[in-house]
Amino acid sequence: MSTHATTKSGGYQHAHHFSSGLAEFEAAKQGMWLFMVTEVLMFGGLFVAYAMFRSMYPEMFNEASKLLSWKLGATNTVILLLSSWTMVRAVTAAQRKNKESILLWLAFTFLFSCGFLVVKYFEYTAKIHHGLLPAGFFTATDFAQSATQVVEKAPLFFSLYFVMTGLHAFHVIVGMGLMIWLAKRAINDEFSTGYFTPVELVGFYWHFVDMVWIFLFPLMYLVG
Repeated sequence: MSTHATTKSGGYQHAHHFSSGLAEFEAAKQGMWLFMVTEVLMFGGLFVAYAMFRSMYPEMFNEASKLLSWKLGATNTVILLLSSWTMVRAVTAAQRKNKESILLWLAFTFLFSCGFLVVKYFEYTAKIHHGLLPAGFFTATDFAQSATQVVEKAPLFFSLYFVMTGLHAFHVIVGMGLMIWLAKRAINDEFSTGYFTPVELVGFYWHFVDMVWIFLFPLMYLVG
């Protein structure tokens, strides 16, 4: 059951303090957009730092990025693009009050998310094994045969790599938790043609997570 009292007006289910389901959806959507603005500001600061340091040490960024597997990065890009499509299907199913389809497409999206994290696990473990770590933890001093400065500044690249991709992975995990929450609500038949706001807003969030990766992939994996 829903955690807050709901009423129906014109066929729309909504919280009692809203005049209609549409009013509730518009308010929730505006709140989600405000949340997205804070997310853009957070990731935006990291992208600005990336741009600054890349302009200062272009040779180092080119050499260090070659140590990332663009094939694994491309695999995760495909996985997230597919997960965006399955999330859209879940939203459509919620709009049509098709519980079985909601659960099916949420399950697919969840599995794609698991696949993304599995790929990141293999990436991270490989970097840890070879000492390609942030800041003072960096030990792979022989990865570049060119200028000494490239080797000395390489920890900076991997600091940005782990912070940016790690923060993104955290958002993926949060999204997976939200999918479980939606699945529980779908099982309780809480969504209908007049009330699917939670599914649509989680969809907004998930598309944002995918969009961030679309920027991360070329900046980290293809810059070299």
